[in-house]
Amino acid sequence: MTEDDPDADLLARFAAGERHAARALTDSLGPRAFGVALRMLGDGAEAEDVAQEAMMRLWRIAPDWRTGEAKVSTWLYRVTMNLCVDRQRRRRGGTASLDEVAEPPDPARSVPEQMQDRARVDALQAALDELPERQRQAVVLRHMEELSNPEIAGIMEISTEAVESLTARGKRALAAILAGRRDELGYQDG
Repeated sequence: MTEDDPDADLLARFAAGERHAARALTDSLGPRAFGVALRMLGDGAEAEDVAQEAMMRLWRIAPDWRTGEAKVSTWLYRVTMNLCVDRQRRRRGGTASLDEVAEPPDPARSVPEQMQDRARVDALQAALDELPERQRQAVVLRHMEELSNPEIAGIMEISTEAVESLTARGKRALAAILAGRRDELGYQDG
């Protein structure tokens, strides 16, 4: 197994005809692609389509994959981001749908708490949608997908310093966008 990239081992096994490797890769990478797409697009159905398309592209390149050139997850994040950008460009000029997939309901949470959570998710998605595209990408990958700056730099094909700058500017912009809504969203200064 490749220590730096266990997904590369699974991809090679899939390319050699091992169907179980495809399931393991899908279980590992599919939710990550979906999560990034959902945060970038704000629409569950579109995010599902993007994640499926990204995985299909992974299956198609499997026989030609060259281990060591890039991590499989980095390649998949880059493809997912590019597919999201393509969809956003196609839908510009129209209104963007914000039908997001909600977190699974927690039976211990009250209805008002669930409504507050939903309002916070909606507010964050709306604020993310206001960010410039590259800032949104950097913030989603760093703070929601919890990737390292060097990983993000590889995905976005920019320097680590550029990632740091985009992330910092994106965080400041999100704070400014959401600042006037603290009380409405149930955040009190402690």
